[in-house]
Amino acid sequence: MRIAITSQNFRTVTGHAGRARRFIVFEADAGSSPREIERLDLDADMAIHGFDHRARHPLDNMNVLITGGAGEGFVRHLAARGVRVVATAESDPRLAVDAFLAGRVTSASDGCKHDHSDLDGHDEAAGQACDCHG
Repeated sequence: MRIAITSQNFRTVTGHAGRARRFIVFEADAGSSPREIERLDLDADMAIHGFDHRARHPLDNMNVLITGGAGEGFVRHLAARGVRVVATAESDPRLAVDAFLAGRVTSASDGCKHDHSDLDGHDEAAGQACDCHG
């Protein structure tokens, strides 16, 4: 199983998945500890928020994407690509993978009480904040 973690700094789990361009990728095989196998550092036009969804994307190769927060549009776009999106409050990528494998995660929309249909969901000009990080 291939698991991608949104991590804009390659150290912690980050949110705003629709705009994320950096991902830590883990491989998890039955009976062995998950291991980091690669880091994706994508160009700005590869963020799902503005991506042409008719084209192939590096996240298409993942089974699961773990993030600190994601909107419903992001979840739908990845589900259409066969990728399950889950949210975590865990900041350590390895611990987030371990928690997912142990079944201790929530759906990406849990804890978020506003519309994310624009894949970002934040009206930063109006100072709107998001509690998507749970």
